Amino acid sequence: MAQETGKYRIEKSDAEWRAELSPAEYHVLREAGTERPHTGEYTDTTTVGVYSCRACGAELFTSGTKFESHCGWPSFYSPLAEDRVEYIEDSTLGMRRVEVRCAHCGSHLGHVFEGEGYPTPTDQRYCINSISLRLRPAEG
Repeated sequence: MAQETGKYRIEKSDAEWRAELSPAEYHVLREAGTERPHTGEYTDTTTVGVYSCRACGAELFTSGTKFESHCGWPSFYSPLAEDRVEYIEDSTLGMRRVEVRCAHCGSHLGHVFEGEGYPTPTDQRYCINSISLRLRPAEG
């Protein structure tokens, strides 16, 4: 996953990312891999809280926008704020998709899909890898 220097608030060398992330985290976050469906720790989680980027800690999604899509990965209908994520056109696998990355460090999170008919306010499904996230439960 080539990235422009100076584009992100948090930039580290490949060696630094490899030292900080597990091989599985590195594969998804830095190489735009995908975890197997129905294997992620947050796929069926209903805990109230905030989901942050596992690589840099930037807050990305809230449990209030998480919904059950039965797709095998955590699904959200919108990010915490639009400036938290960036969108990259992805034409791999012979289809047109929109990749979602952390706007702070450029790490791969997953993809966003539209028009699938889910009963959500945005008609969008942010299909995010659990391994890209870390959940901080709400206090109280």
